[in-house]
Amino acid sequence: MLVEVKVQSLGLDRASNTPVLILRELRGDRILPIWIGPGEAVAIAMQLAQMKFSRPLTHDLIVSVVSGMGGNLNRVVITKVAESTYFAELVIHRTSDTIRVDARPSDSIALALRTDARIFADDELLELASIEVADDEVHLAQEGGGHPGTAFADAEELEEYLRRLNPEDFGRFSP
Repeated sequence: MLVEVKVQSLGLDRASNTPVLILRELRGDRILPIWIGPGEAVAIAMQLAQMKFSRPLTHDLIVSVVSGMGGNLNRVVITKVAESTYFAELVIHRTSDTIRVDARPSDSIALALRTDARIFADDELLELASIEVADDEVHLAQEGGGHPGTAFADAEELEEYLRRLNPEDFGRFSP
């Protein structure tokens, strides 16, 4: 069964210095933490902050391509997790066709935020995740030894994290 979720916050796992996307079910209290790459975290953070650029960035380009081909992103579905890797699919409608595209959850959510598409997660994924809230910290845990982490305290902390990112944080890069 699919459960509609929304982006609750973007955090940083202080133990691994890895961004964590927190999804929360719309009609309930369960959350789904997904550890994502810094590039995708930047794309999501920029959209959440409604930052606009003079030229399209990668996720903006994908939205334009889908739209230019007569399609629209109907929804994003976080489908499963296998060996600590989450899987998602984009559900694109084009005339009478429905096209399903395998994608990373982080990219899928970055696209959903740009198109106002609904985000869903498989109910079993929400059952696997748990959360404990103490004071201002959010401690995350998943069955099977998930990652402890905390959400960004405020927009300034997120902005400072993004400012400190190095090109090496995005993987191998050679100009």
